[in-house]
Amino acid sequence: MYKNITMSNQEEFITKLVLDAWNGQLSRADKFFKANTDEQLQIEVAPSRNTGVYLLGHLTAVHDAMFPLLGIGEKFHPELDSPFIKNPDKAGIERPDVKNLRDYWKEVNEKLSEKLASFTAQDWLLRHNAVTEEDFKKEPHRNKLNVLLSRTNHIAYHLGQLAFLKD
Repeated sequence: MYKNITMSNQEEFITKLVLDAWNGQLSRADKFFKANTDEQLQIEVAPSRNTGVYLLGHLTAVHDAMFPLLGIGEKFHPELDSPFIKNPDKAGIERPDVKNLRDYWKEVNEKLSEKLASFTAQDWLLRHNAVTEEDFKKEPHRNKLNVLLSRTNHIAYHLGQLAFLKD
């Protein structure tokens, strides 16, 4: 299967592998959130740790932040930053209810997946918006593909925590 990879299509092949990994982790998270009730998501993954609801909001906010970071648009729900990125679960900050968070999760990830699918191999190798042109020249690995790798690992990390909600 891999013997048909040529020098001319290696970038497309590698970026497809990374995008497939992202979509796989995203699908696992989506299945998890769909399979658990609002009540199950209210439970802490461990004593004095994050709840499932917090992790749903956190992942949604982080994915929403990918739009400006990758230069593909503005955040859809900047109001999620304070309760799910800037503050911990038990901060007592008002947050959307679980139904709205589920809707936001679906909306953000559908639109993000659509945008990511349109990237070419060359698009992935461009700098992301949190790095300056000058720094990017010194560190070209600080590109959009690296952001996607990081966010893929981020989903996997939190799925590991969420696994503790299962009996």
